[in-house]
Amino acid sequence: MSIIVQNISKSYNDIKAVENISFEVKEGELFGLIGPDGAGKTTIFRILTTLLLSNEGSATVADFDVVKDYKSIRNSVGYMPGKFSLYQDLTVEENLTFFATIFGTTIEENYDLIKDIYIQIEPFKKRRAGALSGGMKQKLALCCALIHKPKVLFLDEPTTGVDPVSRKEFWEMLKQLQKKGITILVSTPYMDEAAMCDRIALIQKGKILKIDSPENVTKKYDKIIYDIRAKDTYQLIQDLKHYPSQYSVFAFGEYLHYIDKKQNFNSTELLTYLQNKNHTEIEIHISNPTIEDVFMDL
Repeated sequence: MSIIVQNISKSYNDIKAVENISFEVKEGELFGLIGPDGAGKTTIFRILTTLLLSNEGSATVADFDVVKDYKSIRNSVGYMPGKFSLYQDLTVEENLTFFATIFGTTIEENYDLIKDIYIQIEPFKKRRAGALSGGMKQKLALCCALIHKPKVLFLDEPTTGVDPVSRKEFWEMLKQLQKKGITILVSTPYMDEAAMCDRIALIQKGKILKIDSPENVTKKYDKIIYDIRAKDTYQLIQDLKHYPSQYSVFAFGEYLHYIDKKQNFNSTELLTYLQNKNHTEIEIHISNPTIEDVFMDL
């Protein structure tokens, strides 16, 4: 195993950021920590990259203990924090050279690893990092995290605030890096990105709710979800919340996702109820569950 986390807990004064967390990441796996802001993802990353000490539990990264072998871990991993943390007054080329020098290597020595990413930012190599676009900053940060050929790559919310095209490109890059044998642990609040991982851990309020492959997370979901929409969306939400057998209802794009408590639920009854509430242009049909649906239910 590349990463083993056993019963890790961390508190800040009276606030429990992470509580009794355990999971394992296999060698060469792309593993996702999926959850909203404040779920504890960054705290876990900081513990695993030896920047924080946990209150309880133990963890190993690339067979090194996060407390006893912290220096070995720092030489063996690449870390891209959520906030852009490179030197904004240095150029692209200067940032890369600086990080390569820290790890006792050169850009040329590991160029094969970063080549596919670097060629996209090479036209801007003389530009200061602070003047790059969000997507270019992201690619530069990834190059700097890879420059020493790490065994494990930690990416903390790497696509937050980045445009959809750059997000898609970034995940394609991660898939290519995975093919080169690098173990990747990535965190994201975007549920659609979870499908790109081999396995995911759904996390909320410092606790892991579920660990499985994205396919299994949705396949094992046993509730029927209905897509519902009508002309007045706001009033539709209010009326569905007051429907006697309503189990859950929340907005999902242009539709509402609705689940009923009844096993033998009849959508015709619901349609009549909504018509009696003066709703028009009503649509009701069965929907395929998404990871977001499972997360909301958990």
